[in-house]
Amino acid sequence: MIARFTEAVDELWPDEDREGPLGLAVSGGPDSLALLLLAARALPGDIAVLSVDHGLRPEAASEVALVKGVCDALDVPFTSARVTVSAGNLQAKARDARYAALSHWADEHGIGAVATAHHADDQAETLLMRLARGSGLAGLAGVRSWSHLPESETPLIRPLLWARKMELEALVQTAGITPALDPSNANPAFDRVRVREHLAAHDWLDAEALSASAGHLAEGWRALEWYAEIDWEEMVTAEKDGDAGPTYQYYANVPRIIQIETLCRIIDALGGRVSRSEAGRAADRLWRGENASIGGVLAVPSIEKVAKIGVEMRVWRFSPEPPRTSH
Repeated sequence: MIARFTEAVDELWPDEDREGPLGLAVSGGPDSLALLLLAARALPGDIAVLSVDHGLRPEAASEVALVKGVCDALDVPFTSARVTVSAGNLQAKARDARYAALSHWADEHGIGAVATAHHADDQAETLLMRLARGSGLAGLAGVRSWSHLPESETPLIRPLLWARKMELEALVQTAGITPALDPSNANPAFDRVRVREHLAAHDWLDAEALSASAGHLAEGWRALEWYAEIDWEEMVTAEKDGDAGPTYQYYANVPRIIQIETLCRIIDALGGRVSRSEAGRAADRLWRGENASIGGVLAVPSIEKVAKIGVEMRVWRFSPEPPRTSH
């Protein structure tokens, strides 16, 4: 496993990009403890650990202490953080708080990249959950192997997406460590737990194959992101409209999925925020020749002859939506 882990880290975080240690998010569960054990062997003296107490369970403090004890035994620098989880979707809010803490820690301690312990079973569960919700390609790409921490330039890598959960649990057991077990991981009130139970009950649903499919979808999504970047660079122009602020002109001549990405980027540039589904509905209206109001932005379609190439094209113009008048 060490060789496979080292290969994954090298691919996601090459030597030439490294400035600072690899930070590890370790909760005390078997997956993240396995990540710690592997990293301690693969990158001795070049890792650091953050353990987050979400303040949701009385056992959390002892779990953080467990991680500290393992780090002390391995001579790995350790930091703990206590966060406050806001109201709403509990698991989603806890994840947001955890990643915010990781971003702050990485910036403060000069961490070069942060790794989490997401594995093949996590990836399979995520894919099935998103299929059930009718997610688009961006969602079906699953857990990304490489991204950035929120509001940070620090790389976020997931070097265990090839590993099965049982392998990680066996590694921790062999090391003589008793991991913490979060009872929420067995609570069927959570969608992920129900999906996990379904996977376990149906052996024809191969977690490794599902994880591989998510990886293929991620490759397709990266290709679309590349195409969307070209669309933005070549088919979108910005103009200054007097005191009214900037406007954007978009020559929309690509498949709908690329239009959606470009619309989201234009709306963002004008200070708005929209979901991909909202951008898709706006693109459909514009394609039909109808105005669209989205994220505080007014989009007006037309068909014009482009002098440079001598053909007619759809041209969509975007500007901040005028303030509403009240009587």
